[in-house]
Amino acid sequence: MVRNIAILAFAGVVALLGGIWYMTLRGGSGDSFAQCRASSVAGGTDAIGGPFELVNAKGETVTDADVITEPSILYFGYTFCPDVCPLDTARNAEAVDVLNERGYSTTPVFISIDPKRDTPEVVGDFAYNLHEKMIGLTGSPEQVKAASQAYKTYYKVQEGDEDYYLVDHTTMSYLVLPEHGFVDFFRRDVTPEQMADRVACFIDNS
Repeated sequence: MVRNIAILAFAGVVALLGGIWYMTLRGGSGDSFAQCRASSVAGGTDAIGGPFELVNAKGETVTDADVITEPSILYFGYTFCPDVCPLDTARNAEAVDVLNERGYSTTPVFISIDPKRDTPEVVGDFAYNLHEKMIGLTGSPEQVKAASQAYKTYYKVQEGDEDYYLVDHTTMSYLVLPEHGFVDFFRRDVTPEQMADRVACFIDNS
């Protein structure tokens, strides 16, 4: 009886140590943001993001290094979007305000995937009306396509009127840190408070 109890106790210790060893290996994976992520990224975060060259509201050509100078929330959309884009970007702007109240400075960024209609002035007005810190970016079709491909986003112009057409596009928002690049994405059902919680986690662990 005593021997059986000793064997069971030993097995329990082995299981515990094995669990600790496993968690240590997981923790030693080099991902300092593991506790902040709500989902995994196929191919890893290194597969998303990268350099881009676009045009700001003043008509100036800017790079990702010029734009992402602090933790930033990127969204790819278009100003003529009837509902999704305004709601998503308004949510992002609200999250930035929540973060500011908590002592974190972040920047919302709106990148147009409709360069035909979204001139620098149009995209600049759209961004500023949503948040005074929001940076609006557009560019040539080639520049926009390159930025979209870097972040693995999708967009396609629907058939219709030459001026009053809609564009299908990815509706996720991307968190980018200056020192780390892309680190996570947010789906449409994430609330401003939930977004702020996760962004703060990434900032604290960067």
